Amino acid sequence: MTPQMLRLIPVVAIAATLIAPPAHAITGSRSAPGDAIARSLVTVVGVGGRVCTGTLIAPTIVLTAAHCIAAGAANRVVDYSTKPPTLITPRRIATHPQYSTQAMASHRATPDIALLQLASPMAGKSTSPLGAPRVPIVPGARFTITGIGISSPGASDVGTVRAAGLVATGKPGTLQVRLVDPLTNNKSAGMGGCTGDSGAPALEDQNGRSVIVGVVSWSTGPDNSAGCGGLTGVTPFTLYREWIVTTARGWGAGL
Repeated sequence: MTPQMLRLIPVVAIAATLIAPPAHAITGSRSAPGDAIARSLVTVVGVGGRVCTGTLIAPTIVLTAAHCIAAGAANRVVDYSTKPPTLITPRRIATHPQYSTQAMASHRATPDIALLQLASPMAGKSTSPLGAPRVPIVPGARFTITGIGISSPGASDVGTVRAAGLVATGKPGTLQVRLVDPLTNNKSAGMGGCTGDSGAPALEDQNGRSVIVGVVSWSTGPDNSAGCGGLTGVTPFTLYREWIVTTARGWGAGL
């Protein structure tokens, strides 16, 4: 398998995200996120053309993937409520203390989770509830991912909010879950995370509401090739929800 981190987009694509706010489209997927979920998504940008998805889990707390976070002060969140859009510098950033860039680079499971604290709430935004997946996670368990990534490898349409209904495959565990489009089953190109979807929320329906239970970390193309549309790797919150809550509360956020 050649899983790839979904983080790099040419710098010109960052400029494109600043021209217009994300549209709630379904191009490239067969389902659309609900309005509340869509309003909780934000665009996270960093050095070297990195574009990722983040989710507001509190009015000033953004959840994303650790591999999206650059060292130093290069990380920004796009605010589309202004004209032109502005880049917000986070007040604080934290990656899970057990996250390993070496493990990520060698395709081993690691707590690929990070939080950013904003100085104030973003206009027009809402939050999504934080949870943990039902355990044990079994093959066939249903999840939805929503992100602002591109619709297909090589596309330049980053910034559009999309959703994909996927199911767990393989041997799901507490460190990593592999999701697949049930209609293509990794045999041909289907739905899944693509470039720009790193940090996107993986949601599970629990008691009638969508709850964030993990973040998108990597993808493959069909039949485990390089690219998108095959497998989507998710870091579940089974072991990590407590760290997220403790960190956010330490920053004064109510979770």
